Amino acid sequence: MAELINRPEYLNQLIQNRDVDLVKIVTGIRRCGKSSLLNLFRQYLSDNGVSDANIIHMNLESLRYRNLSDYLAFYDYVSECIPKEGKTYLIFDELQNVEHWEKAVESFRLDFDVDIYITGSNAYLLSTEFSTLLSGRYVEIRMLPLSFKEFLTFYEFSPSVTVEEKFQRYLQFGGMPILREYHFNEPRSNQALEGIYSTVVLRDILQRNNQANQEMLQKIILFLCSNIGSITSPNSIGSVLSHEGDIRSGKGKNVAGKTVDKYIAMLRSAFIFYSVGRYDVKGKQLLKTLGKNYIIDMGFRNMLLGYRDADRGHIIENIVFLELIRRDYRVYIGKVGETEVDFVAEKPNDKLYIQVTESMQSPETRARELRPLRMIPDNYEKIILSMDRNYITSYDGIKSLYLIDWLLS
Repeated sequence: MAELINRPEYLNQLIQNRDVDLVKIVTGIRRCGKSSLLNLFRQYLSDNGVSDANIIHMNLESLRYRNLSDYLAFYDYVSECIPKEGKTYLIFDELQNVEHWEKAVESFRLDFDVDIYITGSNAYLLSTEFSTLLSGRYVEIRMLPLSFKEFLTFYEFSPSVTVEEKFQRYLQFGGMPILREYHFNEPRSNQALEGIYSTVVLRDILQRNNQANQEMLQKIILFLCSNIGSITSPNSIGSVLSHEGDIRSGKGKNVAGKTVDKYIAMLRSAFIFYSVGRYDVKGKQLLKTLGKNYIIDMGFRNMLLGYRDADRGHIIENIVFLELIRRDYRVYIGKVGETEVDFVAEKPNDKLYIQVTESMQSPETRARELRPLRMIPDNYEKIILSMDRNYITSYDGIKSLYLIDWLLS
């Protein structure tokens, strides 16, 4: 087995939930490291005195379990393996391959002394019938590709490489763990990303949505990739594509918007994109219309569109969004009067307002970025993140931080 790469943030989440009577579900895009995480957790259990007999670890993509495609066969097989004595840890990888697996899982919880850990590559794992059955009885741990901090520990760099150059690599290649094997060889890395991308599109989306049209899906993905961090609505995307003759809309234009909406929901379910809603900061309410979409990993975007330095503003905005999600914030786009704040990030007892910009050097940009933050009437922290290694660290109480320092903080 390949050397296991530690991802302590995620491993600690599993350890903190150990023996809590909830099913632990690790979700995330294919190949972001979920199986490795379960292997690490298994290792942790062994190192902490759990005997091998009390750990049942199955990857259901393995052909050895090909006969367990329905929940009854699966239940019977696993039940036979559970020892009579002591707590047993059930670790199931790629569980979406078992039909109605949730019925078996609920039954293990009721019938045996077990602690259950599951992964799956798509949100169908958390689809409605499942959440109803296990309502309130599971905890979801969302796994993302590597953060910049993790990226620095993942790769070997020669001592002469500056942190800026490393960050440039991160912007270009993204954080899918598999790329480590290619040492920043661009054609090989793109090939690997292409493989993951096609699997996600073909298996996680098209196989499960037989009405979906592959060409249409691809057009919407490319549109979203080109418009990262821009405010769009399904209708506006629909009209652009209808205009290009890609979606035939009926009498009204709405067909297009509804279609786009469905496709974006599929992309969210496969963890390729996140959609972020808008929040009216002064009226303190979520707005129904217009949001932004961010991609799960920059590598995919650059593989699809080619890497262009001109897009750096949007790319770093996307990276800040993912970092906020990693840090357990709920994230919105803020609307303050007629202006926008890039991110309103909330935790139960904390809130941040963040603007992201390539540079604060020009007075116009400075005025533009500070204006919405100055208009917010409360006292929560307000931050501007930029690529300036700045000696000005604050504008009237609004912090100005170097993006790389913030990512590594």
